[in-house]
Amino acid sequence: MSKDIKVALIGNPNTGKTSVFNTLTGLKQKVGNYPGITVEKKIGLCKLSRGVKAHILDLPGTYSLNTTSLDESVAVELLLNKNAPDFPDVAVVVSDVENLKRNLLLFTQIKDLKIPSILAINMADRMDYKGISLDIPKMEKLLNTKIALLSTRKNTGIEELKTLIEKYKELPKSENLDISVIDPSYFKRLKNAFPGEDLYKLWVVITQDVNFTPLDKKDIQSQSPFEIKSGAELKRLQHKETILRYQYINGILKETYSVDRQAAKGWRAGLDKILTHKIFGYLIFFVILLTIFQAIYDWSSVPMDFIDEQFAAASEWVKNTLPPGVFTNLIAEGVVAGIGGIVIFIPQIAFLFFFIAILEESGYMSRVVFLMDRLMRPFGLSGKSVVPLISGTACAIPAVMATRNIENWKERLITILVVPFTTCSARLPVYLIIIALVIPEGRLMGLSYQALTLMSLYLLGFAASILAAKVLHQILKVRSRSFFMVEMPNYKWPLWKNVFYTVVEKTKSFVYGAGKIILAISIVLWFLGSNGFSDEFKNAEQIVTERVAQEGLSPNSQAFVSNKLEEFTATMPMNITADGSLTPSAAVQDSLSILQADLRTRVINQEIASYRLEHSFIGKMGKFIEPVVRPLGYDWKIGIAVLTSFAAREVFVGTLATIYSVGNDEEETIKNRMSAEVKADGQPLFNLASGVSLMLFYAFAMQCMSTLAIVKRETNSWKWPLLQLGFMTIIAYLTALTAYQLLS
Repeated sequence: MSKDIKVALIGNPNTGKTSVFNTLTGLKQKVGNYPGITVEKKIGLCKLSRGVKAHILDLPGTYSLNTTSLDESVAVELLLNKNAPDFPDVAVVVSDVENLKRNLLLFTQIKDLKIPSILAINMADRMDYKGISLDIPKMEKLLNTKIALLSTRKNTGIEELKTLIEKYKELPKSENLDISVIDPSYFKRLKNAFPGEDLYKLWVVITQDVNFTPLDKKDIQSQSPFEIKSGAELKRLQHKETILRYQYINGILKETYSVDRQAAKGWRAGLDKILTHKIFGYLIFFVILLTIFQAIYDWSSVPMDFIDEQFAAASEWVKNTLPPGVFTNLIAEGVVAGIGGIVIFIPQIAFLFFFIAILEESGYMSRVVFLMDRLMRPFGLSGKSVVPLISGTACAIPAVMATRNIENWKERLITILVVPFTTCSARLPVYLIIIALVIPEGRLMGLSYQALTLMSLYLLGFAASILAAKVLHQILKVRSRSFFMVEMPNYKWPLWKNVFYTVVEKTKSFVYGAGKIILAISIVLWFLGSNGFSDEFKNAEQIVTERVAQEGLSPNSQAFVSNKLEEFTATMPMNITADGSLTPSAAVQDSLSILQADLRTRVINQEIASYRLEHSFIGKMGKFIEPVVRPLGYDWKIGIAVLTSFAAREVFVGTLATIYSVGNDEEETIKNRMSAEVKADGQPLFNLASGVSLMLFYAFAMQCMSTLAIVKRETNSWKWPLLQLGFMTIIAYLTALTAYQLLS
């Protein structure tokens, strides 16, 4: 009979908690939100002995149970609420061997809640390097717990940790300290008021803004003779508790923990001076960004071309294999084309997350946060705003949620409102396809024009966010400021399995999240593009055939046929006439006649498909909004793509892939179809002017409806998200309009 053990993984930031979680669970993990709140939680499955499984819950990082932000309070809520579905059977407190004193503060607090607790001391592989020695048996005895000494880098101690988890019932539940000594009379009154409750749990509830247990502050205040102390008095007692705990921890470490200072190497401070220098720090960061974007283009070109070709071939295979009909057209022109429009960008998305994971794993990202704090303070942003803005390069939704660690409401509000300006990964497919179409290939000092353009768009998004923050700072009259603190973790070589898990998890989330939306929208768009009610739609074949018979092929179609015939003739053997001129042989002339007839049939079919699409349901919708988007350089097809991409930015490419595939019998890639689109005057639709206009529109426009919903949830009002949507749309439209009019 199988048995499940619920495990809470908790610890300070930068203790390697994520590494321990990944090592225990591998790829058997999922990401979701805590019920009722938009704080991310990760749950993974770990097999122990035969028939025994552990459900590992990775709690948000926290320094103590005296929390200062909403995401940190999630850990306190869970550990206090025994009725919660995820309440743990055992808590694994992950600590860093180099910062054990600070980490033990949290451990002693959790143990005093009388939850079976295991102390997992991580990064044991650095002990020799840092000259650290530990007396584990004595520490276990003094802390009255079990300790697992781990190295996720060398994969040691993991099996011992699994064994301790499985035997959690043997762990002692006794507390480490008697908290009442910090104010005996106060805690005596508290105990008398609630004789059936645990004393330390009462204390934690009183000092936190949490009301999720049967015991809340109103219940406490209603009891006589007990009275709740003021906020200042509670803070004073919290400080006393912290001092008491550190005195206890110092006594234990004095007997069990020693450091040979001569063995430790002091190169970190010198490297920090360079990487956080007020001039060189920014230059180094700039060079790193350039290198990343150049690598994204150079490394991903081959797999992207392969994916693009395979989806084009798959669409053609479906049409040639399945019986002709509505279902076949739906699969080939709707599902395959729509999903192919996003899958093609998996290599570049994966490389982006790969580099971000390396920067985080190495410890460099914390230096970037510290460095950017200097830049952002003059614009009225809290130093803590750096974290949401940087995480916004992945997705705006968790970035908006990350503002919860900003205590000042107005600073938090400004950060929420400007985060969507940063370029998220969902915008990347739009940028990449447009850059490939309108930015020429070539290099400047070894860097491609396309990579430089992509980096410029990222910098533009960041500049827009801090300029918008400056404006909002003046409008909202933000006077109060909060302090900014960031921990500088040790430099270390990235743990490659962590990088791998991050890339897989983020890319999978990106593809699945966008894929579901794109699949649904692709089917709807295919239906709208394949059906219509007008006589023009129903009689498209007859109308186009008669027009060609009377007026001939359109200029664009005629030019296409002529170019193909010239290309064919250039490769064929020629006869030399008496006057020295070259003429095709009879056999070649026959082949030319056959090719010309075939090309003519193909372009007529294309004109029929184009005419039918233009008069379909989606064509009518596009024509209706075309006057609004035409000044920006867009046609009705791009207008439809812009509208549908409000569901998710990636949908832009999927929408165009679906629209261009409806009625298209050619085995062509989405890039080729987009590059072949022309205006009424025969000029390419996607040129420098329209391409720059489109990229600027997406750089400044509100990202998606999900971001809008999260902003509403975080601000608890529709006022702010609607204002945000309005001013971002106006800025995007005016910027795109100006760019197109100037460049065209």
